Amino acid sequence: MKTYSAKTNEVPQDWLLVDAEGQTLGRLATQIAHRLRGKHKPVFTPHVDTGDFIVVINAEKVRLTGKKIEDKKYYRHTGYPGGIRETTAGKMLATKPTEILTIAVRGMLPKNRLGRKMLTKLKVYTGKAHPHEAQQPQPLELKGN
Repeated sequence: MKTYSAKTNEVPQDWLLVDAEGQTLGRLATQIAHRLRGKHKPVFTPHVDTGDFIVVINAEKVRLTGKKIEDKKYYRHTGYPGGIRETTAGKMLATKPTEILTIAVRGMLPKNRLGRKMLTKLKVYTGKAHPHEAQQPQPLELKGN
């Protein structure tokens, strides 16, 4: 008997809707990464994109525990010498709330072109409105928090 290897066009990709309100950032990100990767499906194949599309709403209402609002730092580089920039999680949540969740999920996906392709299937929005009503995303109940 041969091992089954999924092909990209054979795997159905669903659209799922996640409400981030009151969810803890890391716990939410792990479950989203798990779904983006397709590990919840019996046809999971590591080198094939078998995951679903995820639409996250209310990204600005995600929770950080402890003193992470003041202590957690995000770094970026301008590309110029000495151009390292540092931002706290609280400031990032106020200015770019969708970026916090995207960065958290990106760190949990493979660091290659397949991981970058999986990340394009993550759609993060502030507020309840999103432009993906035509895809009829199914609400996803997350376990735990």
